[in-house]
Amino acid sequence: MRYERRAVTILVALVGALACTPADQPPPSTDPTAAAIADGRAGAPGIGDPAFPLDGNGGYDVAHYAIAIDYTPSDKQLRGVTTITAAATQDLSSFDLDLTGYNVSGVTVDDEAATFSRKGQELTIRPARPIGDDDRFTVRVSYAGTPQPVVNSANLGTYGFIPTRDGAFVTAEPDGAKTWFPSNDHPADKATFDFAITVPAGLTVLANGELTSRPTTVGGRTTWRWHERQPMATYLATATLGTFDLREGRTAAGIPLLAAVDPAFKSSLDKLYTVSGEVTDYWSTVFGPYPFGSTGGVVDDFSTGYALENQTKPMYGGFAPDEAIIAHELAHQWFGDSLTIRRWKDIWLNEGFATYAEWLWSEHKGKSTAEAIFERNHARPADDPIWAYPPGQARADDLFNQSVYTRGAMTLHALRKAVGDETFFKLLRAWTAEHRYGNVTTEQFIALAEKMSGKDLGPLFDAWLFQPRRPA
Repeated sequence: MRYERRAVTILVALVGALACTPADQPPPSTDPTAAAIADGRAGAPGIGDPAFPLDGNGGYDVAHYAIAIDYTPSDKQLRGVTTITAAATQDLSSFDLDLTGYNVSGVTVDDEAATFSRKGQELTIRPARPIGDDDRFTVRVSYAGTPQPVVNSANLGTYGFIPTRDGAFVTAEPDGAKTWFPSNDHPADKATFDFAITVPAGLTVLANGELTSRPTTVGGRTTWRWHERQPMATYLATATLGTFDLREGRTAAGIPLLAAVDPAFKSSLDKLYTVSGEVTDYWSTVFGPYPFGSTGGVVDDFSTGYALENQTKPMYGGFAPDEAIIAHELAHQWFGDSLTIRRWKDIWLNEGFATYAEWLWSEHKGKSTAEAIFERNHARPADDPIWAYPPGQARADDLFNQSVYTRGAMTLHALRKAVGDETFFKLLRAWTAEHRYGNVTTEQFIALAEKMSGKDLGPLFDAWLFQPRRPA
């Protein structure tokens, strides 16, 4: 997931000039099915995560997003049409999508006009006829306006669709997807994605997955089409765009590889390309087969103070990453991207694992061992803040606390010492294999560790993950 430097679609037709109308409740429908709709049920305005009660939505599961965007950096105007394919998990009279900002000019459900209203981040949609439990349905939302990223939120920094001098830097963790497309914005609901992004000719668009065709230019504007065929959490979606130098090829093991850097970081392009390929191949021998169709990384000239493991394309905000940071972000392709947390409180399953991967990379390169790094951290005084923050219960207002990273990694090393190297590394591969492309919890990891080791590991995990004190 996010690496803080301090610690360290089916494609829809591109939208043209959208007529923008205020995103208020349209007049009540006079359709004769209105009475029938009232007999249905409203989907919940949140997916059920206590840490982020309004993130995501209840009543349906998204299968696919088709995002078509036209964006012009000079005036920061975004025009979009997002088409969502979903399945109902209950009878629905209405349901919500997450979206902040923008004027919504129209919504259809299964090609019929739907009424809608706005309140905060909630776009509430009332279809022309009820949706039955298990029914598949398609929602199309047309919207336009100026992107409004989340700015300096607690210790999260600025995130979402962030306009830049020559384009946009798009990093959405934890809940910034809603700043550029309507969605079920929570990691518990993963989906496949198609992107059709139109920008002024000469700019490059870097979205998740792989290009489906060569970029096409008409009337001075170029459309880039990308497809991510594996399920992805909304916070990992990106459409970073601007001026970039590119290097493309394959890793030594044959995985397609793309490195891209803003011209201000041109001297780092070859290192980013080479190290990203080396790290991807090495993690494939440690964690199991690489889960996606391509790998690489992107360095943009926009200082965010963090990197983010956007699926297939980690983003580095305004700095050339060293090997440790690249190792961290690419480990996330397994821990965070393929295996995605079900609730934000378990974020140590992302950050603790990726931080421990840094320690394993250090061992692999003949530098400091994981044991030595562990001991240096364990020597911190008892009043060090990381001991007061139990990483197994991450707090919404402090998700990226250093304890989640460092103490999370220490948990894994304590486990490695308790079960031995052979069992530990078999456990990592079993964990990534059993839950490939799925959602995971801390309880599932503990259960698998106990099953594979034949040991009662409750006290170990309790001490390292859940107690507000330094473990012995």
